[in-house]
Amino acid sequence: MAKKRTYLDFEESLRKLDNLREELIDRQNEGKDVDKELAQLDKQIDQMQKAIFDHLSPWQRVQLSRHPDRPKTLEYAKNLFQDFCELHGDRQFGDDKAMVGGFALLDGDPVMVIGQEKGSNTKERQFHNFGMAKPEGYRKALRLMKLAEKFNRPIITLIDTPGAYPGIGAEERGQAESIAKNLQEMLNLSVPIISIIIGEGASGGAIGIGVGDRIMMLENTWFTVISPESCSTILWRSAEHKEKAAEALKLTAHDMQRLKIVDTIIKEGPSGAHRNREATFKNVKRQIKRCLNQLREMTPEERKTHRYAKYEAIGSFIEVENTGSVEANA
Repeated sequence: MAKKRTYLDFEESLRKLDNLREELIDRQNEGKDVDKELAQLDKQIDQMQKAIFDHLSPWQRVQLSRHPDRPKTLEYAKNLFQDFCELHGDRQFGDDKAMVGGFALLDGDPVMVIGQEKGSNTKERQFHNFGMAKPEGYRKALRLMKLAEKFNRPIITLIDTPGAYPGIGAEERGQAESIAKNLQEMLNLSVPIISIIIGEGASGGAIGIGVGDRIMMLENTWFTVISPESCSTILWRSAEHKEKAAEALKLTAHDMQRLKIVDTIIKEGPSGAHRNREATFKNVKRQIKRCLNQLREMTPEERKTHRYAKYEAIGSFIEVENTGSVEANA
């Protein structure tokens, strides 16, 4: 029995066509000749998908990044890599289930895979704290990165979080310090680092494992300092302006590439990763291997120099000469 699909509001026009297709498949399994009807319907579905997904707004891409059927980190670990061996604990406080990681093989090539895991159903989401890591999660991630450096293994980080966990206990245990420590240490790791935003990329929760030699985003993901809802609440005292906030934040993959914050946009297929899982896995894997081949041609010192320069160049500023005088506006 096929898994029941979830449809976002702008995908509703596909629901009827998908249902018709399932009916035709059932008739085909019963021995009925429906090949011509099926071909016509598939063409109609392709046209509908193109009409919807070729003209997505920033807010619709945010919705897609949160789609419940979208592949999560552990699914990527299973489908992109072989022999994934999950490691646990930060050796200081505990094991944060929102942050997962371990050694794996990429077509025989040993790597370290680290990422936030949201879970795919209600029970899993609660178990993984909806992908919101606590200080012990970021310390676990750093422990695994140091372990990868010790054994000269490239690091692949998969980012999918609505933000670091904002609870009192997390703050008491040093949430900000743990993320800041990761930023500092990742800039100085000697092994290649590839960071891929596979869903939500919110604030310090994302950048805490997102300092890499190559930063990539799937095309229906977002990366910014604050969620559209939170931004709307701060600016307009209401979350109702989330669509306007999403537009203003310039948070899409295309915005990030234009601003030279990310290097590569990875295609998800004609209708998003949740409807094109295998194609998405294939595209992500191909981009990882391409980047690893490039990074291995560089020495560790060259990688660190380029990594630091990459982040130093983000943003812009103007230097104003200090004339010694003070001007005040009335």
